[in-house]
Amino acid sequence: MRKPEWLKLKIQGDKNTTDVESMIEGLNLHTVCHEANCPNKMECYSRRTATFMILGRNCTRNCTFCNVTRHTPDPVDLNEPENLAKAVQILGLKHAVVTSVTRDDLPDEGANQFAEVVRQVRKYNPETTIELLIPDMSGRKELMDIIYETKPDVLNHNVETIPAFYPKVRPAANFQRSLEVLKYAKECGLKTKSGLMVGFGETEEQVVEVFKALRDVGCDMVTVGQYLQPTKFHIAVKEYVHPQQFDRYRDIAFKMGFLRVNSGPLVRSSYHAEAI
Repeated sequence: MRKPEWLKLKIQGDKNTTDVESMIEGLNLHTVCHEANCPNKMECYSRRTATFMILGRNCTRNCTFCNVTRHTPDPVDLNEPENLAKAVQILGLKHAVVTSVTRDDLPDEGANQFAEVVRQVRKYNPETTIELLIPDMSGRKELMDIIYETKPDVLNHNVETIPAFYPKVRPAANFQRSLEVLKYAKECGLKTKSGLMVGFGETEEQVVEVFKALRDVGCDMVTVGQYLQPTKFHIAVKEYVHPQQFDRYRDIAFKMGFLRVNSGPLVRSSYHAEAI
C-alpha cells in the first residue's frame, strides 16, 4: 500500500540531531527512537529529546509489528542507570521517558534495572519527571512492586492492539494480563497511561471497546497512532487511517473520561510525552 500524503515526512537533521546521536553512543545507551525505527526520530532528536531503551537491544518476545531485534539478549549493563541519568542531565530533559526490551530470560525480568534508573535519574535530575514504559513482567506483582515502589510520575504499559489481534500481533502477550499491569499500578497510587496502534484492520467499535477496558482499570491517559510496517517480514498494514478518524478517537476518548489523549497518524506512546 502506498503511504498517503499525511504520512510522508520531511527528513530533518541538524546539529542537535548529531549531538544527541553522539552522546547516546558515547554513553553506550540505546533509544527506542533508533532501535524501533520510529518515524519521529529526527524531529525528537532535533528537539534534543529521546526515549531511552534499557536492558539491551534484543527482545525475548516475538511481536510481529516491532522492529526491535530478537537475537541473543545483551548482558545487563550495570553502568546504564547512571549513564542514562547523565544523558537526561546533558539534554536538560524536564520529562524523561524510559522503556525497555522484554527480558523474560532474566530472573527479575529487568525490574531492578528500571528501579535503579529511577533512583539515578532523580539523583542527577531532581526536578525531572519520569515516565516508565514497562513490559508486562509476565504478570508477576512481586516484580511490578520493585518498579512501582520507586513511584514514577507516569506508569505506561501499552496494550498495542485489540484483543482479537493478539494471536497474530502479540502472540506471547495477553490482553487481560496487560490490563492487570495497569490496574495494579493504579491500585499502587500511580498515574497510568497506555497506547495502541490502528491500521491492522480493526473497527472503530473494537477500538472503543479497548478504550472502555482501559477506563475500567482506571487508566488516565491514552495514545493512538498508525501502525507502519517496518520491513516486508513484519505484519502488513491493512489500512492507513485518515486523520479525521484519529480526531474522532481523540474526542471519544476524552468523552470516556481520559485525562489526556494524543491521537494522530504519527503519534507514538512517547511522542510529545512531556505534554501529555
